[in-house]
Amino acid sequence: MSIDYKKIVADIKGAQSLDNLEDLRVKYLGRKSDLSAKLAGIGKLPAEERGLAGKHLNEAKIALEKALVEQKNRLESDALVAATSDNTLDVTLPTNPHYGHAHPVLQVIDDIVRTFAQMGYSVVDGPEVEDEWHNFEALNIPAGHPARDMQDTFYLEGGNLPRTHTSGMQIRFMENNKPPIRIICPGKVYRNEDEDARHSWTFYQIEGLVIDKGISLADLKGTLLAMVQGVFGKDTQIRLRPNFFPYTEPSVEMDATCIMCRGDGCHVCSGTGWLELGGAGMVHPQVLRNVGLDPDVYSGFAFGFGPERLAMIKYQIPDVREFWRPSMKFLEQF
Repeated sequence: MSIDYKKIVADIKGAQSLDNLEDLRVKYLGRKSDLSAKLAGIGKLPAEERGLAGKHLNEAKIALEKALVEQKNRLESDALVAATSDNTLDVTLPTNPHYGHAHPVLQVIDDIVRTFAQMGYSVVDGPEVEDEWHNFEALNIPAGHPARDMQDTFYLEGGNLPRTHTSGMQIRFMENNKPPIRIICPGKVYRNEDEDARHSWTFYQIEGLVIDKGISLADLKGTLLAMVQGVFGKDTQIRLRPNFFPYTEPSVEMDATCIMCRGDGCHVCSGTGWLELGGAGMVHPQVLRNVGLDPDVYSGFAFGFGPERLAMIKYQIPDVREFWRPSMKFLEQF
């Protein structure tokens, strides 16, 4: 049952095209090939002949398969060289100077995340569909609390809801991680609001959280100052005004010096010299208890603000809806 595979290897090496090579593969290694028939007939040979015949036929098969692969690689390489040898690069051809860029709101988010990353914060993501515990109750906002009226909510079947803020991500993180904690939580949120120049039913929010021993309001102020200076420039200053949020105590509202008039007063800041940016405060002791932390041992602060609001201020855009309308003419400005 010998086979002259050396002659067949020579035929394979002489193939002039991939189609010709495929024909040879079918001819010599296909199901109807002489080699396949001989391999199938080994079992019919006398026992003393099977070993030698099997060895010879397997050597032939391996040699043919190797030759096919080598010739295929050689033909493909030759074809690539032939296809590129006639091509020339015309360096005088004009290039297209227009490239894509990040959305203006996402640019602001990137600036904020970069600033906090330099301060050692980790970026945390979480589900956009929340349960009431993580979105409200763990944050000191039980059913019937007036603060729920400040966050008009969409509700889904089963009691879940599209999150109204990213604070739920902070609760989830504290439930599964021990202090020290230093995180920032950017993401989309959803509220049942009418759209106008300053409001939308879906928008981005960035919230931050720090939990450790000995954290004070002074740490919060220094962190917020570093953030606004990272976004609006090193000359920007901030002020904190008393406010109320159910999940922080004390709570503050953060203002930054107007980037247009630098505090002198103009139409952008309504003559006050200050721009309202967002809320912050020291984490309420009950919120720490809700996630299993001892408020006598740990303290912390939290803050939140809307990147769209910052982008409106930074780029002097009067209507937040402009950011999400399909207007390339508008977006190409940035």
